Amino acid sequence: MIKEKKSGQLIVISAPSGCGKGSIINGVLEKNKNIWLSVSTTSRKIRENDIPGVTYNFVTEEEFKQKINEGFFLEYTNYAGNYYGTPRGTIKEKLDQGIDVILEIEIEGAANIKKLVPEAIFIFILPPSLKDMVKRLKKRGTDSKEKILERFHTAYKEINEVTKYNYVVINDILEDAINKVDAIIKAEKCRVDRIEEVFVDTKEEEIHELLMEDDKNFENKNISEKLN
Repeated sequence: MIKEKKSGQLIVISAPSGCGKGSIINGVLEKNKNIWLSVSTTSRKIRENDIPGVTYNFVTEEEFKQKINEGFFLEYTNYAGNYYGTPRGTIKEKLDQGIDVILEIEIEGAANIKKLVPEAIFIFILPPSLKDMVKRLKKRGTDSKEKILERFHTAYKEINEVTKYNYVVINDILEDAINKVDAIIKAEKCRVDRIEEVFVDTKEEEIHELLMEDDKNFENKNISEKLN
């Protein structure tokens, strides 16, 4: 009876550094085969656990600026001294195919997307506490004390942006956080504004006609037959 819109959903997920958004997104992807993660492009240095083309597409700062001039990005921003951008190309193609697309981007980038696609789903990930976030950053072992301090100050400011998102999820227990984000995505598919059309099929029309007939001639078995 309900025909849903065929286009996929654009899902924007942001978080301060050290909040585990990457682990949450990986968990959501494992649960859903119809979700595609857009791989951002960055000018930052490759870390030990990074996989080029999977974690990010890594380029030099000069190459990134060249891509800006070519109109390659849907949005881009400079975060903690490095450029991050969302490639324009494949996203529309995936959405048109009915595939949901996740953008794992920073707060400024999310704000840019909101201007372009206000109907997107915006999810903000928070740590249980700032103290816990600092522990996670130190555990990475990839940043100097000065860099960790810089990320902490940036995160403190970013948390104030949470009200600009549709949802907030606290990553205290990873599996719980994954389930919450997964539930949000599924619930969004049930929104009334995703209904393209409400229709009555042939069997329902026939049953309606039977119900409108004279009560004396109406037999319950006819309805049963139509439903089978």
